[in-house]
Amino acid sequence: MYGGDEVSAIVIDVGSYSCKAGYAGDDTPKAVFPSVVGSIEQMGETDEAKADKEAEAASDSKNGAKPMDVDKAKTKRKLYVGQELEFRRDHMEVISPMKDGTVTDWDIVDNIWNHAFRAAELMFEKYKVPALFLAKNAVLTSFASGRATSLVVDSGGGSTVVAAVHDGYVLQKSVATSPIGGEFLTDCMMKSLESKGVVIRPRYSFKKKEVGPGEYKVVDLDLPNTAESYKLYCMRAIASDIKESVCRVPDTAFDEVAYANVPTTSYELPDGQTIEVGADRFKIPDILFNPSLSQTIPGVDGFADSMSVRGLPRMVIDSVNRCDVDIRKELLSSILLKERLEKEVLEESSGNTRVKVLASGNSVERRFSVWIGGSILASLGSFQQMWFSKAEYEEHGVSYIQRKCP
Repeated sequence: MYGGDEVSAIVIDVGSYSCKAGYAGDDTPKAVFPSVVGSIEQMGETDEAKADKEAEAASDSKNGAKPMDVDKAKTKRKLYVGQELEFRRDHMEVISPMKDGTVTDWDIVDNIWNHAFRAAELMFEKYKVPALFLAKNAVLTSFASGRATSLVVDSGGGSTVVAAVHDGYVLQKSVATSPIGGEFLTDCMMKSLESKGVVIRPRYSFKKKEVGPGEYKVVDLDLPNTAESYKLYCMRAIASDIKESVCRVPDTAFDEVAYANVPTTSYELPDGQTIEVGADRFKIPDILFNPSLSQTIPGVDGFADSMSVRGLPRMVIDSVNRCDVDIRKELLSSILLKERLEKEVLEESSGNTRVKVLASGNSVERRFSVWIGGSILASLGSFQQMWFSKAEYEEHGVSYIQRKCP
């Protein structure tokens, strides 16, 4: 979004797991917070309902009709965004505005964007900015790596997407998607721990009481009004940290027998109990490459169409094969992701094809690649003529943005 010549543009990346916001030209976003929100329903008559009642009453009195006895009360939602989610509240549900990478609840997105503006210390009147520009994730990741042409592998919270970018434009026919993302791997970790009898206690559900010098006892707290979705959200946050702390993608395809006796890694849960994670720390991340491994974890729901869920190497090959023959070699030599992928793509492609996978050694750059690409793009002098202005919106309508932001 554009704030005028004297103000830096704001770059916002709303993902299915987290939202990133900051100024164009910065190395990293100023604010990063969850894309989910806490919601408490409050019964009461909204201003909109009151206005409707008054309008209908006035209309009925003019027509001589009796007003109908209809309850116009509506349910209002009190939403909690960002750090407000860290505090438990009675009856607070945790809900997401996204499903499979698509916005399903614009009211929630409205609150997330409001939070992003506050975090950036800018106060706008309800999105009345002079201009804006929408860019595709794959294009921004490509810009972040300094390339105009590349094959982008973007594994986010809710899904994994492979897309070819050529001269700064996404080739739509090349886009390949999979429902496997970070959130699915977190679910696999939770189910695996549950099957082994590990109980994850949310941080809010207990307190530690000192019973002796350096000796503590965990006391469970009785909080009956805690929403199940909030409890699950807190448990998933711990499972996600376990996943990120102990898991790593194996150098070769995971094999149950070969990894049966691998050394375990310890992890201390918030309540003080220590767990040992063995082969699962390799199996779970390898689901990205071999989705069928998820079916070996007790309690993990299968996919509606398991045959259509492909591993990363197959997705890459399928994406490249949908592109023109002339650019396939260039795409295969500019794959933006991690090392293991290079070996498996080479095995699945023809032997005389050069495959090169490019990945930043900086974990921050990998995590924020889409936002960083937007920061680079919006800070370019040549970008100023690309804005979709308010005047253009008023003249041509909202559909014109498809031409300005292809």
